[in-house]
Amino acid sequence: MTSILVGGLEIVGPMGPRYAEILTPEACRFVADLCQRFDGRRRELLARRVERQREIDAGKLPDFLPETAAIRNGDWQVPPPPPDLVDRRTEITGPVDRKMAINALNSGAQCWMADLEDANSPTWENVVEGQINLLDAIRRTITYTSPEGKLYALKAKTATIVARPRGWHLEEKHVRLGGQRISASLFDWGLHFFHNARELIARGSGPYFYLPKLESHLEARLWNDVFLHAQAALGLPRGTVRATVLIETILGAFEAEEILYELREHASGLNCGRWDYIFSCVKKLRNRPEYLFPDRTLITMTVPFMRAYALHVINVCHRHGAYAMGGMAAQIPIKHDPAANDAALAKVRADKEREARDGHDGTWVAHPGLVQAALDAFGRYMPGPNQLHVQHDVTITAAKLLEPLRGPITEAGVRWNLHVGVRYLEAWLGGSGAEPIHHLMEDLATSEISRSQLWQWLRFGAKLDDGRPITAALYDELLADELRRIRAEYGAERYDTGHFKAAVELFMRLSKSEEFAEFLSLPAYELLP
Repeated sequence: MTSILVGGLEIVGPMGPRYAEILTPEACRFVADLCQRFDGRRRELLARRVERQREIDAGKLPDFLPETAAIRNGDWQVPPPPPDLVDRRTEITGPVDRKMAINALNSGAQCWMADLEDANSPTWENVVEGQINLLDAIRRTITYTSPEGKLYALKAKTATIVARPRGWHLEEKHVRLGGQRISASLFDWGLHFFHNARELIARGSGPYFYLPKLESHLEARLWNDVFLHAQAALGLPRGTVRATVLIETILGAFEAEEILYELREHASGLNCGRWDYIFSCVKKLRNRPEYLFPDRTLITMTVPFMRAYALHVINVCHRHGAYAMGGMAAQIPIKHDPAANDAALAKVRADKEREARDGHDGTWVAHPGLVQAALDAFGRYMPGPNQLHVQHDVTITAAKLLEPLRGPITEAGVRWNLHVGVRYLEAWLGGSGAEPIHHLMEDLATSEISRSQLWQWLRFGAKLDDGRPITAALYDELLADELRRIRAEYGAERYDTGHFKAAVELFMRLSKSEEFAEFLSLPAYELLP
Protein backbone atom coordinates (compact mmCIF):
# COMPACT_ATOMS: atom_id res chain seq x y z
CA MET A 1 0.00 0.00 0.00
CA THR A 2 1.39 3.37 -1.01
CA SER A 3 0.52 6.61 0.72
CA ILE A 4 1.08 10.32 0.30
CA LEU A 5 1.04 13.10 2.87
CA VAL A 6 -1.21 16.05 1.97
CA GLY A 7 -1.84 18.90 4.36
CA GLY A 8 -1.07 16.74 7.38
CA LEU A 9 -3.31 13.88 6.27
CA GLU A 10 -1.95 10.53 5.12
CA ILE A 11 -3.87 9.48 2.00
CA VAL A 12 -3.69 5.71 1.50
CA GLY A 13 -6.30 5.54 -1.25
CA PRO A 14 -5.24 5.77 -4.90
CA MET A 15 -5.29 9.21 -6.52
CA GLY A 16 -7.59 9.04 -9.52
CA PRO A 17 -8.29 11.71 -12.14
CA ARG A 18 -9.16 15.07 -10.55
CA TYR A 19 -8.72 13.75 -6.99
CA ALA A 20 -6.06 16.42 -6.43
CA GLU A 21 -8.78 19.07 -6.99
CA ILE A 22 -10.52 17.80 -3.85
CA LEU A 23 -7.57 16.61 -1.76
CA THR A 24 -5.69 19.90 -1.91
CA PRO A 25 -3.16 20.79 0.81
CA GLU A 26 -5.45 23.58 2.04
CA ALA A 27 -8.56 21.36 2.18
CA CYS A 28 -6.65 18.56 3.90
CA ARG A 29 -5.22 20.95 6.48
CA PHE A 30 -8.78 22.16 7.16
CA VAL A 31 -10.04 18.59 7.66
CA ALA A 32 -6.99 17.66 9.78
CA ASP A 33 -7.70 20.64 12.03
CA LEU A 34 -11.34 19.57 12.45
CA CYS A 35 -10.22 16.07 13.41
CA GLN A 36 -7.60 17.30 15.89
CA ARG A 37 -10.13 19.57 17.58
CA PHE A 38 -13.23 17.38 17.62
CA ASP A 39 -12.43 13.69 17.18
CA GLY A 40 -11.77 13.08 20.86
CA ARG A 41 -15.30 14.19 21.71
CA ARG A 42 -16.69 12.05 18.90
CA ARG A 43 -15.07 8.97 20.39
CA GLU A 44 -16.34 9.82 23.88
CA LEU A 45 -19.89 10.15 22.54
CA LEU A 46 -19.65 6.80 20.78
CA ALA A 47 -18.54 5.23 24.07
CA ARG A 48 -21.60 6.80 25.70
CA ARG A 49 -23.80 5.05 23.11
CA VAL A 50 -22.43 1.69 24.25
CA GLU A 51 -23.07 2.59 27.88
CA ARG A 52 -26.63 3.66 27.09
CA GLN A 53 -27.32 0.33 25.41
CA ARG A 54 -26.20 -1.48 28.56
CA GLU A 55 -28.65 0.63 30.57
CA ILE A 56 -31.53 -0.22 28.22
CA ASP A 57 -30.66 -3.92 28.40
CA ALA A 58 -30.67 -3.65 32.20
CA GLY A 59 -34.18 -2.17 32.21
CA LYS A 60 -33.68 1.60 31.95
CA LEU A 61 -35.86 2.31 28.93
CA PRO A 62 -35.54 5.61 27.03
CA ASP A 63 -37.31 8.61 28.54
CA PHE A 64 -37.32 12.38 28.30
CA LEU A 65 -34.41 13.93 30.20
CA PRO A 66 -35.42 15.66 33.46
CA GLU A 67 -32.32 17.87 33.36
CA THR A 68 -33.38 19.47 30.05
CA ALA A 69 -37.04 20.14 30.92
CA ALA A 70 -36.39 23.89 30.75
CA ILE A 71 -35.44 23.56 27.08
CA ARG A 72 -38.59 21.59 26.28
CA ASN A 73 -40.69 24.19 28.09
CA GLY A 74 -38.76 27.19 26.78
CA ASP A 75 -39.94 29.85 24.35
CA TRP A 76 -37.11 29.88 21.82
CA GLN A 77 -37.08 29.93 18.04
CA VAL A 78 -34.78 28.90 15.22
CA PRO A 79 -33.98 31.57 12.61
CA PRO A 80 -36.19 31.91 9.53
CA PRO A 81 -35.06 29.84 6.56
CA PRO A 82 -32.90 31.30 3.81
CA PRO A 83 -34.79 32.03 0.57
CA ASP A 84 -34.01 28.73 -1.16
CA LEU A 85 -35.17 26.70 1.84
CA VAL A 86 -38.49 28.49 2.33
CA ASP A 87 -40.42 25.95 0.27
CA ARG A 88 -39.22 22.37 0.75
CA ARG A 89 -42.41 20.53 -0.10
CA THR A 90 -40.64 17.86 -2.13
CA GLU A 91 -37.05 16.74 -1.71
CA ILE A 92 -35.48 14.02 -3.81
CA THR A 93 -32.77 11.86 -2.25
CA GLY A 94 -30.01 9.89 -3.87
CA PRO A 95 -26.31 9.19 -4.08
CA VAL A 96 -23.76 11.59 -5.50
CA ASP A 97 -23.23 9.47 -8.62
CA ARG A 98 -22.77 11.83 -11.60
CA LYS A 99 -25.75 10.76 -13.70
CA MET A 100 -28.11 10.44 -10.71
CA ALA A 101 -26.99 13.84 -9.42
CA ILE A 102 -27.97 15.51 -12.68
CA ASN A 103 -31.31 13.71 -12.79
CA ALA A 104 -32.06 14.68 -9.19
CA LEU A 105 -31.15 18.33 -9.76
CA ASN A 106 -33.37 18.41 -12.86
CA SER A 107 -36.26 16.50 -11.27
CA GLY A 108 -38.50 19.45 -10.36
CA ALA A 109 -38.06 18.83 -6.64
CA GLN A 110 -37.31 21.84 -4.46
CA CYS A 111 -34.25 20.20 -2.88
CA TRP A 112 -31.83 17.36 -3.55
CA MET A 113 -30.50 15.52 -0.52
CA ALA A 114 -27.06 14.65 -1.90
CA ASP A 115 -26.33 11.49 0.00
CA LEU A 116 -22.80 10.60 1.00
CA GLU A 117 -24.25 8.26 3.63
CA ASP A 118 -26.84 5.43 3.41
CA ALA A 119 -27.50 5.63 -0.34
CA ASN A 120 -23.79 5.72 -1.12
CA SER A 121 -21.58 2.64 -0.93
CA PRO A 122 -18.45 4.29 0.52
CA THR A 123 -15.81 2.95 -1.81
CA TRP A 124 -12.89 5.36 -2.07
CA GLU A 125 -13.90 6.05 -5.67
CA ASN A 126 -17.51 6.84 -4.72
CA VAL A 127 -16.48 9.08 -1.83
CA VAL A 128 -13.98 11.26 -3.69
CA GLU A 129 -15.80 11.32 -7.01
CA GLY A 130 -18.94 12.26 -5.10
CA GLN A 131 -17.10 15.35 -3.85
CA ILE A 132 -16.01 16.11 -7.43
CA ASN A 133 -19.60 15.78 -8.60
CA LEU A 134 -20.83 18.17 -5.89
CA LEU A 135 -18.09 20.63 -6.82
CA ASP A 136 -19.17 20.56 -10.48
CA ALA A 137 -22.90 20.61 -9.73
CA ILE A 138 -22.59 23.73 -7.59
CA ARG A 139 -20.63 25.48 -10.35
CA ARG A 140 -23.12 24.18 -12.94
CA THR A 141 -20.37 22.53 -15.00
CA ILE A 142 -21.53 18.98 -14.35
CA THR A 143 -22.33 16.85 -17.42
CA TYR A 144 -22.46 13.14 -18.14
CA THR A 145 -22.45 11.14 -21.38
CA SER A 146 -23.85 7.64 -21.15
CA PRO A 147 -22.24 4.64 -22.87
CA GLU A 148 -25.02 4.94 -25.47
CA GLY A 149 -24.00 8.53 -26.19
CA LYS A 150 -26.82 10.34 -24.35
CA LEU A 151 -25.74 13.68 -22.88
CA TYR A 152 -26.98 14.73 -19.44
CA ALA A 153 -26.70 18.39 -18.42
CA LEU A 154 -28.38 20.77 -15.98
CA LYS A 155 -31.58 22.64 -16.73
CA ALA A 156 -31.87 26.34 -16.02
CA LYS A 157 -33.74 25.71 -12.76
CA THR A 158 -32.37 23.07 -10.44
CA ALA A 159 -32.99 21.78 -6.93
CA THR A 160 -31.27 23.28 -3.89
CA ILE A 161 -28.46 21.03 -2.67
CA VAL A 162 -28.57 19.70 0.89
CA ALA A 163 -25.63 17.34 1.50
CA ARG A 164 -25.65 14.44 3.96
CA PRO A 165 -22.26 13.36 5.33
CA ARG A 166 -21.69 9.97 6.90
CA GLY A 167 -22.64 9.41 10.56
CA TRP A 168 -20.49 9.90 13.65
CA HIS A 169 -19.91 6.13 14.00
CA LEU A 170 -18.12 5.78 10.65
CA GLU A 171 -14.46 6.27 9.79
CA GLU A 172 -12.64 6.80 6.49
CA LYS A 173 -10.07 4.03 6.16
CA HIS A 174 -8.26 5.65 3.24
CA VAL A 175 -7.25 8.73 5.25
CA ARG A 176 -5.22 8.77 8.45
CA LEU A 177 -4.09 11.33 10.96
CA GLY A 178 -1.45 10.34 13.48
CA GLY A 179 -1.70 6.77 12.24
CA GLN A 180 -5.46 6.54 12.95
CA ARG A 181 -8.37 6.52 10.55
CA ILE A 182 -10.22 9.83 10.59
CA SER A 183 -13.91 10.52 11.12
CA ALA A 184 -15.88 9.95 7.93
CA SER A 185 -18.31 12.66 9.08
CA LEU A 186 -15.62 15.32 9.38
CA PHE A 187 -13.99 14.17 6.13
CA ASP A 188 -17.22 14.36 4.10
CA TRP A 189 -18.50 17.51 5.74
CA GLY A 190 -15.17 19.31 5.85
CA LEU A 191 -14.28 18.79 2.20
CA HIS A 192 -17.71 19.89 0.97
CA PHE A 193 -17.78 22.93 3.24
CA PHE A 194 -14.22 24.01 2.46
CA HIS A 195 -14.58 23.79 -1.30
CA ASN A 196 -18.17 24.97 -1.71
CA ALA A 197 -19.42 27.20 1.11
CA ARG A 198 -18.24 30.47 -0.43
CA GLU A 199 -19.31 29.42 -3.92
CA LEU A 200 -22.79 28.50 -2.71
CA ILE A 201 -23.16 31.85 -0.96
CA ALA A 202 -21.99 33.71 -4.07
CA ARG A 203 -24.70 31.91 -6.05
CA GLY A 204 -27.46 32.90 -3.63
CA SER A 205 -27.57 29.66 -1.69
CA GLY A 206 -25.52 28.35 1.23
CA PRO A 207 -23.90 25.32 2.84
CA TYR A 208 -26.91 23.24 3.82
CA PHE A 209 -26.70 19.81 5.43
CA TYR A 210 -28.65 16.82 6.66
CA LEU A 211 -27.18 15.26 9.81
CA PRO A 212 -27.75 11.50 10.22
CA LYS A 213 -27.96 8.98 13.07
CA LEU A 214 -27.79 11.39 16.03
CA GLU A 215 -28.62 9.72 19.35
CA SER A 216 -28.33 12.66 21.76
CA HIS A 217 -28.29 16.43 22.04
CA LEU A 218 -24.60 16.20 22.98
CA GLU A 219 -23.92 14.77 19.52
CA ALA A 220 -25.80 17.73 18.05
CA ARG A 221 -23.74 20.09 20.24
CA LEU A 222 -20.59 18.60 18.73
CA TRP A 223 -21.87 19.35 15.22
CA ASN A 224 -22.75 22.90 16.27
CA ASP A 225 -19.24 23.45 17.61
CA VAL A 226 -17.83 22.14 14.31
CA PHE A 227 -20.00 24.66 12.46
CA LEU A 228 -18.91 27.56 14.67
CA HIS A 229 -15.24 26.76 14.28
CA ALA A 230 -15.43 26.13 10.52
CA GLN A 231 -17.34 29.33 9.82
CA ALA A 232 -14.79 31.36 11.79
CA ALA A 233 -11.88 29.59 10.06
CA LEU A 234 -13.25 30.54 6.63
CA GLY A 235 -14.35 34.02 7.71
CA LEU A 236 -18.07 33.30 7.27
CA PRO A 237 -20.78 34.72 9.54
CA ARG A 238 -22.27 32.60 12.31
CA GLY A 239 -25.44 30.93 11.10
CA THR A 240 -24.24 30.53 7.52
CA VAL A 241 -24.52 26.74 7.87
CA ARG A 242 -28.06 25.38 7.99
CA ALA A 243 -28.70 21.86 9.22
CA THR A 244 -31.70 19.56 9.18
CA VAL A 245 -31.41 16.61 11.54
CA LEU A 246 -32.79 13.20 10.72
CA ILE A 247 -34.66 11.89 13.73
CA GLU A 248 -33.93 8.30 12.80
CA THR A 249 -33.03 6.83 16.18
CA ILE A 250 -35.35 6.13 19.10
CA LEU A 251 -32.95 7.91 21.46
CA GLY A 252 -32.85 10.88 19.11
CA ALA A 253 -36.64 11.08 19.24
CA PHE A 254 -36.55 11.49 23.01
CA GLU A 255 -34.06 14.35 22.64
CA ALA A 256 -35.49 15.89 19.46
CA GLU A 257 -36.24 19.22 21.12
CA GLU A 258 -32.84 19.40 22.75
CA ILE A 259 -31.14 18.50 19.44
CA LEU A 260 -32.95 21.37 17.74
CA TYR A 261 -31.99 23.69 20.60
CA GLU A 262 -28.29 22.81 20.41
CA LEU A 263 -28.26 23.66 16.70
CA ARG A 264 -30.75 26.49 16.90
CA GLU A 265 -28.76 29.27 15.17
CA HIS A 266 -27.93 26.78 12.40
CA ALA A 267 -31.16 24.77 12.46
CA SER A 268 -33.59 24.36 9.59
CA GLY A 269 -35.68 21.49 10.89
CA LEU A 270 -36.04 17.81 11.65
CA ASN A 271 -36.85 14.90 9.36
CA CYS A 272 -38.71 11.66 10.02
CA GLY A 273 -36.15 9.14 8.75
CA ARG A 274 -38.61 6.31 9.09
CA TRP A 275 -36.61 3.30 7.85
CA ASP A 276 -33.59 3.89 10.04
CA TYR A 277 -35.95 4.74 12.89
CA ILE A 278 -37.49 1.28 12.62
CA PHE A 279 -34.00 -0.23 12.59
CA SER A 280 -33.07 1.80 15.66
CA CYS A 281 -36.18 0.68 17.56
CA VAL A 282 -35.44 -2.98 16.85
CA LYS A 283 -31.74 -2.49 17.64
CA LYS A 284 -32.07 -0.58 20.89
CA LEU A 285 -34.92 -2.74 22.25
CA ARG A 286 -33.59 -6.01 20.85
CA ASN A 287 -32.98 -7.63 24.23
CA ARG A 288 -36.38 -6.70 25.67
CA PRO A 289 -38.85 -9.61 25.16
CA GLU A 290 -41.87 -7.27 25.23
CA TYR A 291 -40.53 -5.70 22.03
CA LEU A 292 -40.54 -8.71 19.75
CA PHE A 293 -41.34 -7.00 16.46
CA PRO A 294 -43.58 -8.58 13.79
CA ASP A 295 -43.03 -8.67 10.02
CA ARG A 296 -41.48 -5.40 8.85
CA THR A 297 -44.37 -4.83 6.41
CA LEU A 298 -46.61 -4.37 9.47
CA ILE A 299 -44.48 -1.56 10.89
CA THR A 300 -46.17 1.29 9.04
CA MET A 301 -46.43 4.99 9.81
CA THR A 302 -49.97 4.48 11.13
CA VAL A 303 -49.16 2.01 13.93
CA PRO A 304 -49.29 3.74 17.34
CA PHE A 305 -45.58 4.12 18.14
CA MET A 306 -44.74 5.36 14.62
CA ARG A 307 -47.73 7.71 14.64
CA ALA A 308 -46.56 9.15 17.97
CA TYR A 309 -43.08 9.64 16.51
CA ALA A 310 -44.36 11.61 13.52
CA LEU A 311 -46.66 13.85 15.58
CA HIS A 312 -43.87 14.42 18.11
CA VAL A 313 -41.49 15.66 15.39
CA ILE A 314 -44.17 17.98 13.96
CA ASN A 315 -45.03 19.47 17.35
CA VAL A 316 -41.40 19.94 18.38
CA CYS A 317 -40.48 21.65 15.13
CA HIS A 318 -43.49 23.93 14.89
CA ARG A 319 -43.20 25.09 18.50
CA HIS A 320 -39.83 26.57 17.56
CA GLY A 321 -40.31 27.72 13.97
CA ALA A 322 -38.51 24.78 12.37
CA TYR A 323 -39.64 22.65 9.44
CA ALA A 324 -40.89 19.10 10.06
CA MET A 325 -39.99 17.02 7.03
CA GLY A 326 -41.78 13.79 6.18
CA GLY A 327 -40.20 10.49 5.29
CA MET A 328 -39.14 8.54 2.25
CA ALA A 329 -41.39 7.13 -0.44
CA ALA A 330 -39.26 4.25 -1.68
CA GLN A 331 -41.43 3.26 -4.65
CA ILE A 332 -40.05 3.68 -8.15
CA PRO A 333 -41.97 3.75 -11.46
CA ILE A 334 -42.78 0.37 -13.03
CA LYS A 335 -42.60 1.17 -16.73
CA HIS A 336 -43.41 -2.29 -18.09
CA ASP A 337 -46.62 -2.74 -16.06
CA PRO A 338 -49.09 0.18 -16.14
CA ALA A 339 -51.42 -1.38 -13.57
CA ALA A 340 -48.61 -2.02 -11.11
CA ASN A 341 -47.27 1.48 -11.76
CA ASP A 342 -50.68 2.99 -10.98
CA ALA A 343 -50.82 1.01 -7.75
CA ALA A 344 -47.35 2.19 -6.74
CA LEU A 345 -48.22 5.83 -7.45
CA ALA A 346 -51.42 5.44 -5.43
CA LYS A 347 -49.36 4.30 -2.44
CA VAL A 348 -47.09 7.31 -2.82
CA ARG A 349 -50.01 9.71 -3.06
CA ALA A 350 -51.70 8.22 0.01
CA ASP A 351 -48.48 8.43 2.02
CA LYS A 352 -47.74 12.01 0.99
CA GLU A 353 -51.32 13.16 1.52
CA ARG A 354 -51.20 11.71 5.03
CA GLU A 355 -48.01 13.65 5.73
CA ALA A 356 -49.45 16.86 4.30
CA ARG A 357 -52.69 16.49 6.27
CA ASP A 358 -50.70 15.86 9.44
CA GLY A 359 -48.82 19.14 9.02
CA HIS A 360 -45.43 18.17 7.64
CA ASP A 361 -43.73 20.96 5.70
CA GLY A 362 -42.35 18.70 2.99
CA THR A 363 -41.41 15.16 2.15
CA TRP A 364 -38.90 12.84 0.47
CA VAL A 365 -39.04 10.74 -2.68
CA ALA A 366 -36.37 8.43 -4.09
CA HIS A 367 -37.02 8.77 -7.84
CA PRO A 368 -37.68 11.65 -10.25
CA GLY A 369 -40.82 9.85 -11.41
CA LEU A 370 -42.42 10.40 -8.00
CA VAL A 371 -41.74 14.12 -7.66
CA GLN A 372 -44.99 15.24 -9.28
CA ALA A 373 -47.10 12.92 -7.13
CA ALA A 374 -45.56 14.40 -4.00
CA LEU A 375 -45.92 17.95 -5.29
CA ASP A 376 -49.58 17.32 -6.05
CA ALA A 377 -50.24 15.85 -2.59
CA PHE A 378 -48.71 18.82 -0.80
CA GLY A 379 -50.25 21.26 -3.26
CA ARG A 380 -53.65 19.93 -2.29
CA TYR A 381 -53.22 20.34 1.46
CA MET A 382 -50.45 22.96 1.85
CA PRO A 383 -51.19 26.08 -0.20
CA GLY A 384 -48.38 28.08 1.44
CA PRO A 385 -44.67 27.29 1.69
CA ASN A 386 -44.98 25.58 5.08
CA GLN A 387 -47.38 24.53 7.84
CA LEU A 388 -45.62 26.01 10.85
CA HIS A 389 -49.00 26.91 12.31
CA VAL A 390 -50.00 23.27 12.74
CA GLN A 391 -49.85 21.97 16.30
CA HIS A 392 -51.45 18.71 17.38
CA ASP A 393 -53.38 18.81 20.63
CA VAL A 394 -51.70 15.71 21.93
CA THR A 395 -49.08 15.02 24.59
CA ILE A 396 -46.51 12.56 23.34
CA THR A 397 -45.36 10.53 26.32
CA ALA A 398 -42.55 8.01 26.63
CA ALA A 399 -45.21 5.29 26.79
CA LYS A 400 -46.59 6.36 23.40
CA LEU A 401 -43.17 6.38 21.75
CA LEU A 402 -42.43 2.97 23.27
CA GLU A 403 -45.80 1.27 22.78
CA PRO A 404 -45.09 -2.36 21.78
CA LEU A 405 -46.40 -3.57 18.43
CA ARG A 406 -48.05 -6.97 18.31
CA GLY A 407 -48.40 -8.96 15.13
CA PRO A 408 -47.46 -12.15 13.33
CA ILE A 409 -44.08 -13.28 12.08
CA THR A 410 -44.68 -15.12 8.84
CA GLU A 411 -42.59 -17.24 6.51
CA ALA A 412 -43.07 -14.52 3.91
CA GLY A 413 -41.66 -11.98 6.38
CA VAL A 414 -38.60 -14.11 7.03
CA ARG A 415 -38.09 -14.68 3.31
CA TRP A 416 -38.38 -10.96 2.58
CA ASN A 417 -35.74 -10.07 5.17
CA LEU A 418 -33.39 -12.73 3.83
CA HIS A 419 -33.99 -11.84 0.19
CA VAL A 420 -33.70 -8.05 0.29
CA GLY A 421 -31.12 -8.05 3.07
CA VAL A 422 -28.65 -10.20 1.17
CA ARG A 423 -29.52 -8.74 -2.22
CA TYR A 424 -28.98 -5.16 -1.11
CA LEU A 425 -25.73 -6.00 0.67
CA GLU A 426 -24.44 -7.71 -2.48
CA ALA A 427 -25.11 -4.53 -4.45
CA TRP A 428 -23.49 -2.38 -1.73
CA LEU A 429 -20.36 -4.52 -1.80
CA GLY A 430 -20.32 -3.95 -5.55
CA GLY A 431 -20.37 -0.17 -5.11
CA SER A 432 -24.10 0.58 -5.42
CA GLY A 433 -25.67 2.25 -2.39
CA ALA A 434 -29.10 2.97 -3.91
CA GLU A 435 -30.43 -0.26 -5.35
CA PRO A 436 -33.84 -0.94 -6.95
CA ILE A 437 -35.26 -4.19 -5.56
CA HIS A 438 -38.77 -5.28 -6.54
CA HIS A 439 -39.74 -1.75 -7.55
CA LEU A 440 -38.48 -0.13 -4.33
CA MET A 441 -35.35 2.02 -4.09
CA GLU A 442 -33.48 0.54 -1.15
CA ASP A 443 -30.61 1.92 0.88
CA LEU A 444 -28.54 0.57 3.77
CA ALA A 445 -31.50 0.69 6.19
CA THR A 446 -32.96 -2.22 4.19
CA SER A 447 -30.23 -4.65 5.23
CA GLU A 448 -30.09 -3.20 8.73
CA ILE A 449 -33.80 -3.73 9.45
CA SER A 450 -33.68 -7.17 7.87
CA ARG A 451 -30.75 -8.59 9.82
CA SER A 452 -31.78 -6.95 13.12
CA GLN A 453 -35.22 -8.56 12.91
CA LEU A 454 -33.75 -11.92 11.99
CA TRP A 455 -31.33 -11.63 14.92
CA GLN A 456 -34.08 -10.72 17.38
CA TRP A 457 -36.44 -13.49 16.24
CA LEU A 458 -33.65 -16.01 16.69
CA ARG A 459 -32.60 -14.49 20.03
CA PHE A 460 -36.05 -15.04 21.54
CA GLY A 461 -36.84 -18.32 19.82
CA ALA A 462 -39.89 -16.76 18.17
CA LYS A 463 -42.40 -18.84 16.24
CA LEU A 464 -43.96 -18.31 12.85
CA ASP A 465 -47.69 -17.73 12.70
CA ASP A 466 -48.11 -21.38 11.67
CA GLY A 467 -46.39 -22.58 14.84
CA ARG A 468 -42.99 -23.49 13.42
CA PRO A 469 -40.02 -22.40 15.54
CA ILE A 470 -37.61 -19.88 14.05
CA THR A 471 -34.16 -21.44 13.93
CA ALA A 472 -30.85 -20.89 12.20
CA ALA A 473 -31.59 -24.00 10.15
CA LEU A 474 -34.87 -22.49 8.96
CA TYR A 475 -33.00 -19.36 7.85
CA ASP A 476 -30.52 -21.49 5.88
CA GLU A 477 -33.30 -23.45 4.21
CA LEU A 478 -35.31 -20.38 3.19
CA LEU A 479 -32.22 -18.45 2.10
CA ALA A 480 -31.13 -21.26 -0.23
CA ASP A 481 -34.54 -21.05 -1.87
CA GLU A 482 -34.35 -17.25 -2.18
CA LEU A 483 -30.85 -17.39 -3.65
CA ARG A 484 -32.07 -19.80 -6.33
CA ARG A 485 -34.74 -17.26 -7.24
CA ILE A 486 -32.26 -14.41 -7.37
CA ARG A 487 -29.88 -16.45 -9.52
CA ALA A 488 -32.69 -17.27 -11.94
CA GLU A 489 -33.63 -13.58 -12.13
CA TYR A 490 -30.06 -12.33 -12.54
CA GLY A 491 -28.78 -15.07 -14.79
CA ALA A 492 -25.97 -17.45 -13.85
CA GLU A 493 -23.08 -15.32 -15.12
CA ARG A 494 -24.14 -12.10 -13.41
CA TYR A 495 -24.91 -13.95 -10.19
CA ASP A 496 -21.70 -15.97 -10.12
CA THR A 497 -19.46 -12.98 -10.83
CA GLY A 498 -21.16 -10.81 -8.23
CA HIS A 499 -20.56 -10.44 -4.50
CA PHE A 500 -23.16 -12.92 -3.25
CA LYS A 501 -20.70 -15.22 -1.49
CA ALA A 502 -19.33 -12.40 0.67
CA ALA A 503 -22.78 -10.86 1.18
CA VAL A 504 -24.33 -14.13 2.34
CA GLU A 505 -21.44 -14.94 4.69
CA LEU A 506 -21.50 -11.54 6.38
CA PHE A 507 -25.27 -11.09 6.49
CA MET A 508 -25.93 -14.53 7.93
CA ARG A 509 -23.04 -14.33 10.40
CA LEU A 510 -24.44 -11.10 11.82
CA SER A 511 -28.02 -12.39 11.78
CA LYS A 512 -27.02 -15.47 13.82
CA SER A 513 -24.26 -14.06 16.04
CA GLU A 514 -24.36 -14.29 19.83
CA GLU A 515 -23.64 -10.57 20.20
CA PHE A 516 -25.49 -8.01 18.13
CA ALA A 517 -23.30 -5.89 15.83
CA GLU A 518 -24.30 -2.25 16.17
CA PHE A 519 -23.94 -1.52 12.45
CA LEU A 520 -23.73 -3.88 9.52
CA SER A 521 -21.82 -1.19 7.64
CA LEU A 522 -18.78 -1.44 9.92
CA PRO A 523 -17.69 -5.01 9.03
CA ALA A 524 -19.05 -4.58 5.49
CA TYR A 525 -16.85 -1.51 4.99
CA GLU A 526 -13.75 -3.63 5.56
CA LEU A 527 -14.70 -5.64 2.44
CA LEU A 528 -14.83 -2.54 0.21
CA PRO A 529 -11.85 -1.37 -1.86
